[in-house]
Amino acid sequence: MSINPDLQGRSYPAAEVYDVGREKIREFAQAVKATNPAHFDVDAAKALGHSDLVAPPTFAIIVAQRADAQLVQDPESGIDFSRVVHADQRFTHHRAIVAGDRLVAELHVDGVRAMGGGAMITTRSEISTEAGEKVATTTSSILVRGEGQ
Repeated sequence: MSINPDLQGRSYPAAEVYDVGREKIREFAQAVKATNPAHFDVDAAKALGHSDLVAPPTFAIIVAQRADAQLVQDPESGIDFSRVVHADQRFTHHRAIVAGDRLVAELHVDGVRAMGGGAMITTRSEISTEAGEKVATTTSSILVRGEGQ
């Protein structure tokens, strides 16, 4: 099945809420080798003016990839995940992600470009709190390899 060019302009609504917990932040920070005490110690985070532990900047990828899954799992997309190569990821933060946040992400397909037998798909996840406060925007590009590539 080939990539559906009509995906461009499609949006997927915010789905399941992601609860940001202290242990999730600590585990992620440890995994990415982030060493700032504000990722591990509530008092250190509060000393910087935050209400609770602060997530490393790339923590937003957890919420964004949940939104991306809607596209990949959409039978109309034509995406075979076994043929996906991650090409680019960018983050724009509107405020820090902190423990206690309840986040949702709305996914937008901003571009679909044929490349040989495959396609480059660019998506944008608008991450906000459940109450609607903007937290981060992530932009991702994936290359879906065509048959024989």
